[in-house]
Amino acid sequence: MTAKKKCCKDKPRCKKCPVVLLRLSKEGCAERIDRVHYKVDKKVPKKVLKAARAR
Repeated sequence: MTAKKKCCKDKPRCKKCPVVLLRLSKEGCAERIDRVHYKVDKKVPKKVLKAARAR
């Protein structure tokens, strides 16, 4: 998955937001390939995704 260049300031954050993908990688649900590319697991727990998208 490719992260967007800039956060759109939505509430909750969108799934392609760079902040969300960075938080998912810290939780171990995504792997950071380079600066904007991530490999996200097929099944991300709903609780983890909700916490990552929170403002």
